[in-house]
Amino acid sequence: MTWTSERTYSVVVTTGSGPVGRPERTGGPVVGFMDRVRGEFIDIIEWTDDSRDTIVWRFPRYENEIKMGAKLIVRESQAAVFVNQGRIADVFAPGMYELQTGNLPILATLQGWKYGFHSPFKAEVYFITTRQFTDLKWGTQNPVTVRDPEFGMVRLRAFGGYAARVSDPARLITELAGTDPQFRTEEVEEFLRQLIVGRLGTLLASSGIPMLDLAARQAELGDRLAKALTDELAVSHGLSIPKFIIENISLPPEVEQAIDARSRMGIIGNVDNYARLQSADAIRDAANNPGGAGEGVGLGLGMAAGQQLAQAFAPQQGQQQPYAPAAPAPAPAPGGGAVPPPVPGQQQHQWYVAVDGQQQGPYDHATFTGHIGSGAVRTGMLAWREGMAAWQPVESVPELAQHFRATPPPLPPQV
Repeated sequence: MTWTSERTYSVVVTTGSGPVGRPERTGGPVVGFMDRVRGEFIDIIEWTDDSRDTIVWRFPRYENEIKMGAKLIVRESQAAVFVNQGRIADVFAPGMYELQTGNLPILATLQGWKYGFHSPFKAEVYFITTRQFTDLKWGTQNPVTVRDPEFGMVRLRAFGGYAARVSDPARLITELAGTDPQFRTEEVEEFLRQLIVGRLGTLLASSGIPMLDLAARQAELGDRLAKALTDELAVSHGLSIPKFIIENISLPPEVEQAIDARSRMGIIGNVDNYARLQSADAIRDAANNPGGAGEGVGLGLGMAAGQQLAQAFAPQQGQQQPYAPAAPAPAPAPGGGAVPPPVPGQQQHQWYVAVDGQQQGPYDHATFTGHIGSGAVRTGMLAWREGMAAWQPVESVPELAQHFRATPPPLPPQV
């Protein structure tokens, strides 16, 4: 191209993440001319990333021509890959380079430099971001079934986040990005999520960690999964997972309810203690409600609590009685006869009750009916005593059914 001394041309070129060298209008000979002018005067190849999700960006040049001696600027957290005729020629680390045959050995071999060492050459330049992308999320759409040593087969759901980075720019171009001029994280995020979920089930099943200890060892599981994913992705796709975070591992609602029931029984410990606690709470509430009705309720509950405490200290069937001094013999009955036996018809059965799959008892009849009155023994629970062929719901046992009758409403106000 020949320039005359009578005219002066000034071309301002900016480089960055925008479409450098692209025409502002389409069609017409003027646009083609400006493209050629930009190609002649652009001698700095660089990329200033103003996005947070771009992994690969292709530097735009008219017909991919690059002047010999042009400046290549590769910033920290970047790498530049030169592609010539579909083949990766050179990879540049962070720094500033003057493009000469000395630092383009592979490209020089491919080009042959038929027109001398100072003529323009054609090559595609791809900038790759090598920093960590930390805003990536993962989660299990469907539960992962694992075998737990304590609970058997359980289904787990999990979610969290992870960081990814490019460890091999050339392999990333070859395996994932290809000729995409702007390759973003959204194009690879679903692939990584599927890979994570596929490896998560294997990790949980082979970890040998009980389900109740998973929360305490989430960090350990995350580090192990990050290493396994990095070992696989680095070789196949040029990616690595430097950080993997498990935010939560959850159980199905029915399993959580079973765990809550077991925890509640562990806190209660014994149905007798639970009944006493409920009675004490009822007495306190009645005392805080002054009035005739509250005093009557408090008096009745106090008598019931006293009876339960007395029965609690009475020896139950099968329990060894503590040593005590011999009591004086009872006074003879009037007329010199012996002490009469218990009144006929008095029930002396020993009752057992099933609470959340655990057998509780034995309880004498008075204690057991007291538990019914306090609400510790409810309808639907199974009960058994000697003489019954099998366990039955408490409300269907004839001698217990009367204790489940509807209670009358409170008395109307006294005038």
